[in-house]
Amino acid sequence: MKRLKTALGLGGILPDDSINYVASHFRELRLKAEEDFSHYGKVANEIGFVDEGVLRIVSPTPKGEEITKYFVRHNQFITDLESYYSRQPSESAIRAVLPSRVYTIQDKVWNKLSEEVPKLYILTKTLTETALLNKIKDNDFLNFGTAMEKYREFLRRYPDLALSVPQQYIASYLKITPQSLSRIRKQLANQ
Repeated sequence: MKRLKTALGLGGILPDDSINYVASHFRELRLKAEEDFSHYGKVANEIGFVDEGVLRIVSPTPKGEEITKYFVRHNQFITDLESYYSRQPSESAIRAVLPSRVYTIQDKVWNKLSEEVPKLYILTKTLTETALLNKIKDNDFLNFGTAMEKYREFLRRYPDLALSVPQQYIASYLKITPQSLSRIRKQLANQ
């Protein structure tokens, strides 16, 4: 809960009493590896805060395979933004990669708190903008460069994920095959 309170304190927007009040409405959820936080075809009605672990946003391909679109690590908020705001069924799922602890809050509770707590709307806007900017930065490096360059940039940005996330998810995220990633890792190990 300490990390959640720190995250709610982002930018000094909320005073301490408001941070404690908002945090008291979150509930702890423990996820096993491969367990979903949110599901395909369901409207996103929760916001999560990853206290421990790693989650990934996955989407199906036309061939029925799943691709990893994004990783969410500790100290980050998570929801399917498009589904959450549009109230349409999600085309993605959010799944734990590792055993994870997520603090969750229902959208109805968050909306009620936004009416009660001055400046919570500003914090929501700030958190949403931060998440979108991070996705834009990720797309920049994922769409350009060789497989080796993408993996090196991944290592630079997310060294902790490179050590803890299964190789097939990293390969999917980088838009390369697991075999290519294995070759790249061997090349780097031999340098």
